[in-house]
Amino acid sequence: MTVGDFRFVPMQESDLDWVAAQDRVLYPFPWSEGNFSDSMSAGYSCWMMFDDAEPVGYAVLMRVIDEAHILNISVVADRQRGGLGRRLLDHLASTAREAGATQLFLEVRPSNAAALALYARAGFETIGRRKGYYPAAGGREDALVMRLPL
Repeated sequence: MTVGDFRFVPMQESDLDWVAAQDRVLYPFPWSEGNFSDSMSAGYSCWMMFDDAEPVGYAVLMRVIDEAHILNISVVADRQRGGLGRRLLDHLASTAREAGATQLFLEVRPSNAAALALYARAGFETIGRRKGYYPAAGGREDALVMRLPL
């Protein structure tokens, strides 16, 4: 599927080295290649975002009955703050809606101001908090649970 000048294609096994390498660059506690592989094996909706032939983002979406949950959404470091995160987020919302989901959920670190701003602009609302959800340098960090009605 193409949106604007960008293409969204299902993630393949051949993408996993690149995806895991990007996650290590982007996050202090990254997903492993195995986490992405397991997500694909479980039948989750795993996506690659391309600008022409260049991969610029990736995401993992899990759907259960009428709900969808974004497990990972990432844009490569040198392409952040240019609207690509919103395009990827919009693609996931559209994919979830087309699959019958009526709500889209995600967790985000309270310290991730850029992501919080993106999600708020997209219409997500904070509906809860998971204590000690994320590993952090000083121990654990809470997660804000956010929801978008579809």
